[in-house]
Amino acid sequence: MNKKELAILLSKLKTFTKPKVDLEQYHTDAEIAADALWTAYMGGDIEGKTITDLGCGTGTFGLGALLLGAKKTYMVETDEETLELAKENKQMLEEETGQKLNAELIRKDIRNFKKKSDTVIQNPPFGVQKSHTDKLFLLKAMETAPKIYSFHKIESQSFIKKFTQEHGYDSQLIGEYELPIKRVYFFHAKKVYKVKVGLWRIWKPNRKV
Repeated sequence: MNKKELAILLSKLKTFTKPKVDLEQYHTDAEIAADALWTAYMGGDIEGKTITDLGCGTGTFGLGALLLGAKKTYMVETDEETLELAKENKQMLEEETGQKLNAELIRKDIRNFKKKSDTVIQNPPFGVQKSHTDKLFLLKAMETAPKIYSFHKIESQSFIKKFTQEHGYDSQLIGEYELPIKRVYFFHAKKVYKVKVGLWRIWKPNRKV
């Protein structure tokens, strides 16, 4: 499967029907998600690996990683309705590809998730509605895996560098995107917002990038 084929499959996934503002539920554009997943794949951090998608939403990253040959994914989500959509997306992709996807969908607050994996791929809340939520996701990711791919607002560069170093990890901004966010909440005035975000690779210094 190439990046274009991956993006086409991800574009077919169901997204949030009733997004919850307190959880900062936004759909990740299929092209952006495919680019991030392909980057991790080309870096040797997906194929044959166990992947964790923290705050998996409707399953874009966890399922996408399986399409690229991940051995298994843990897809962790606190919202029951959203996790049901992820299950439906898993079934749809299995029917579409004829491939059995080894995903363990877990309804749990990420703070209570204890399993380990090779790589975390996540698009966490940016901490707009609840301060420091982004820190919470980064901390759990660092507890979970030696390799992390994580989306954050582009202006978070200095924070991420300092925060990861304080916890024994290195980081590198490896992608910049304009994430389209459709008008889904009452405070949105525009039909589509473009939010500048970055993709960071975060790793243990004694591990190869």
